[in-house]
Amino acid sequence: MRTYLKHMALAALLLAGSSAWAADQGTVLVTGANRGIGLEFVKQYAAKGYKVIATARKPGEAKDLQDLAKTDKDIVIETLDVSDLASIDTLAAKYKGQPIDILINNAGITGSPEKQQFGTIDYASFNDVMDTNVRGPLKMSEAFADSVAASKQKKIIVITSSEGSISDVKSNRQPFYRGSKAAVNMVFKNISFALKGKGIAVGLLNPGPVDTDMMAAARGRMPLRTTELAVRELSAITEKLTLEQTATFFNFDGTTLPW
Repeated sequence: MRTYLKHMALAALLLAGSSAWAADQGTVLVTGANRGIGLEFVKQYAAKGYKVIATARKPGEAKDLQDLAKTDKDIVIETLDVSDLASIDTLAAKYKGQPIDILINNAGITGSPEKQQFGTIDYASFNDVMDTNVRGPLKMSEAFADSVAASKQKKIIVITSSEGSISDVKSNRQPFYRGSKAAVNMVFKNISFALKGKGIAVGLLNPGPVDTDMMAAARGRMPLRTTELAVRELSAITEKLTLEQTATFFNFDGTTLPW
């Protein structure tokens, strides 16, 4: 009986230690968490024991995210439109003083291809793409920099694209989207110097061709990777990211991409 109780006490101690470890993982904030890569980031980081702040423009319509939050109390859903500066300020004020270990700037749009045709360019659409893909991540990083700096991990991630590699462009295709990704790379290469002074490392990560709604037109025309695989790889890069590597343009396999 005494031996049994000893084993039970040891098991309880190990369980308590495991719970404490999980609770100490930290906090991740994910933009565009309602679907695709963003939703998968929420799933995987929550499964690792992180507290996850999952943002979406219209949370009420994000059924998969809502269902996920119902099963995990450490997932908090917040309303956020990264193209709306006031929306970002409101969320930052709410979490002022809250350490955020990893800020994942995932929200993004491609813009309609037909509105990007030279000769009939829709400049309102151009502004929408730039506001969401460039200004949004910049404002998010500025607004939450102190929260990230107050954390243990101190990392800001930007989900960019190999489409932003200028040297790889061989044809005219979606100049708004490509331009926004090249621009966000340049912006974060610049501000990485200011963030480095706060101890914050920046990761510019290309997820590759992933089977999401954004890539729906490519289904059946090219091989697409699962969101589960893409996020697992991107998270592995994030985990290993150091201050010395800040603003490196990483491919999903860990290699570097040309600017």
